[in-house]
Amino acid sequence: MKITDFEPIIVRVNQRGDWVFVRVHTDEGIVGLGEASHAGNDALLLAALAHYRERLIGQDPTRIQAIWRQLHNKNAGRVEHTALSGVEQALWDVLGQKLGAPIRDLFGGPLRDKLRLYANINRHVADRSPEGFARAAQQAVAEGFTAVKLAPFDELRAPDHVRTGPKAAWRKGVERVYAVRAAIGDEVELLVDCHERMDAPEAMMVAQALAEARLYWYEEPVANTHADDLARVSAAAPMPTASAESVYAVAVFAPFLQRRLVDILMPDVKHDGGLMETVAIAGAARAAGLLIAPHNPSGPAACAATAQVSCTLSNFVILEYAWGEVPWRAELLEPAERIENGYLLLPAGPGLGHRLNESVVAEHRREIASPMDSSKAAV
Repeated sequence: MKITDFEPIIVRVNQRGDWVFVRVHTDEGIVGLGEASHAGNDALLLAALAHYRERLIGQDPTRIQAIWRQLHNKNAGRVEHTALSGVEQALWDVLGQKLGAPIRDLFGGPLRDKLRLYANINRHVADRSPEGFARAAQQAVAEGFTAVKLAPFDELRAPDHVRTGPKAAWRKGVERVYAVRAAIGDEVELLVDCHERMDAPEAMMVAQALAEARLYWYEEPVANTHADDLARVSAAAPMPTASAESVYAVAVFAPFLQRRLVDILMPDVKHDGGLMETVAIAGAARAAGLLIAPHNPSGPAACAATAQVSCTLSNFVILEYAWGEVPWRAELLEPAERIENGYLLLPAGPGLGHRLNESVVAEHRREIASPMDSSKAAV
């Protein structure tokens, strides 16, 4: 089998970003699907994908490790890691289809046939008032989700925001969290994402302020590169902590494995190098006594890919779901994405188990320059 073509596809979503899919075509008619969304710069991502295309044409797509090692650059940034992750997902899809087996079977088979989700309402919420967050959370719970996440600290973007006292910028975020807790009741899990916007003393104050909200976890209060600060916050916080959504490749997870910086690791299949790296990270985390909850504010292809490996992990706890971004999300895939009672159901088909629905893609596709044209841009 040989790779004959490589195709990026961009689908319009909303002001928070588009979904970028990649398809690997082969001389046996098998087409593999992956996702490379949210690289931070889609123009540079397309250039990276075009550069990979030139190196992939003619190669055997089933030699996934060899291709990954050929393309991987440990010194690359988010864009190139995202491009590589999307390619790697598509190669596993090709292999699974060729063998007539779901990707999960290629990683030892599933431990579970469905995955518990939490609804990340942040990309949906336009009304950023406490009431706006509360309404969205109530709607997600009404749809069957038993866990909800919000990112409430909009006021902390400025580096010089007020950190202490009655006018501290984080107080409005805390108000939003308690409004959501009141709206969803005590039985629904509540998660809070801080987007690395605090320093350690501030993060510890906020953690104490949120103690009565009974959080499932407190996510990325400080930058994941600030290991000492993250360890301090985790030791002081009255709830579990989570981090590492933008860490690339298993070797770079070493600081999280050598000592307990957080309780839950959040590798993202779109950025961490793909399915093999996600499984390797989870295995290392298991040895360190850590849980895995993949970061997944993604389109449906990356969600499906993440599910294919998450179902094989003994230390998996819950999967992120980008709730409420567009009403046609489920239909973008064939067969459609299936969620019942807050659980993602695994598809039965080989490989990823899904193809893109061409009619839905056509309605929302963003036209781009050809991959060969994109290769002229700087990478």
